[in-house]
Amino acid sequence: MLMRFIKNILLVVAVIFVSPAWSYDTEMAQSYAKLFAPVKGAKAGKAMHLMKPDAFVNKVKAKKPLVVLDIRTPAETGIYSATLPGTLIIPVNELFTEANLARIPSDKTVVVLCKSGTRAAAAGTALRHIGFDNVYVLKGGFKALTGYMGPKEANTPPKPQPKSTAPEPRRSPGWPPAPAPYPARPTR
Repeated sequence: MLMRFIKNILLVVAVIFVSPAWSYDTEMAQSYAKLFAPVKGAKAGKAMHLMKPDAFVNKVKAKKPLVVLDIRTPAETGIYSATLPGTLIIPVNELFTEANLARIPSDKTVVVLCKSGTRAAAAGTALRHIGFDNVYVLKGGFKALTGYMGPKEANTPPKPQPKSTAPEPRRSPGWPPAPAPYPARPTR
C-alpha cells in the first residue's frame, strides 16, 4: 500500500514538473520572443513589416527593385494574379520547400500578398523568422490594393515610361511637323 502511494506521489510530481517543459518548444518560443521584441505600440505595423497599399504603389511607380510573392492557391491565381515583372506565384502550402525558398531573392524587397493579407501575414512572419529580413506583407492583400486603386488599375501592368523627359525641341515654321506619337487611325 505504501509503495503504491509513493508511486502515485512520484507520478503527480512528474506530471507537475515535467509537463510544462514538454508542452511547447522552448527554443522556438525564445526565437519568436526575439522576432516579436520590437513589435510595440504605434510602430507595430512597421516592426511586423506591413506595407500599406499606397506605399506599395509608390514603390512600383518609382521602379524600386521589388518582387511580388503571390501565395494564393492556383484556383485564385487562375482568376487574376499579380502582373508585375518578376512576380513569383507560389501557393502558401508549397512555399517552404527548399526549391521554392531558393527562388526568393535576398537582394530585393519581397512583398508577400494574398487575397486579404491573413495568409501573407503568417507566411511573411515565418519567412522573416527563418532569415528573410527583406520580406514585407501587403497589408490587406489584393482586397486593400483594389480598394486603393480600383480593380482594373490594380491588376494592370505599369505603363512604360518615356525614355527621355527632356522637352520637345522647338521647330521652326518651315520645318516638317513633329511625328505623331502613335500611328494615325485609318479612316473609313
